[in-house]
Amino acid sequence: MEKKTLKYGGFIALALIVYFLIVRLFGMHENPWLRLLNGFIIAYGIYKVIKDLKAENGIKFNYFEGFKAGIFAGFSATLIFALFMGIYIFHIDVAFAEKIMAMGLGSYATEPGILLFIILIEGFASTVILSLLFMQKFKPSWNIS
Repeated sequence: MEKKTLKYGGFIALALIVYFLIVRLFGMHENPWLRLLNGFIIAYGIYKVIKDLKAENGIKFNYFEGFKAGIFAGFSATLIFALFMGIYIFHIDVAFAEKIMAMGLGSYATEPGILLFIILIEGFASTVILSLLFMQKFKPSWNIS
């Protein structure tokens, strides 16, 4: 299971990175509203990993295993994407972090590291919420037939 979750985590991170680079190509990477699609990318990846795990395990599939798969895939994707954004913010486009922080945080934060912290918190929180949400669909039913 760990291999499958890491594979999906890598695919989610790759999709997030490609989406960011496409948005960057069109010069719209400073628009905070375009980050909403990140949630859909993460949601689709977590949905797929839980769905594939349920199809693979069949009747032996349980709630904890599905939830754990969603968490592992989302957390690994978040860490990979945060690493990419760290490289981007600190080495490629230093002014990007300043512009984003000026729009969202005003004068409260001057260190670009806070931006990475926000990316991590957003990714971890959305992973937990989405994993719990999708497990309501995939959990085994205890209803009497």
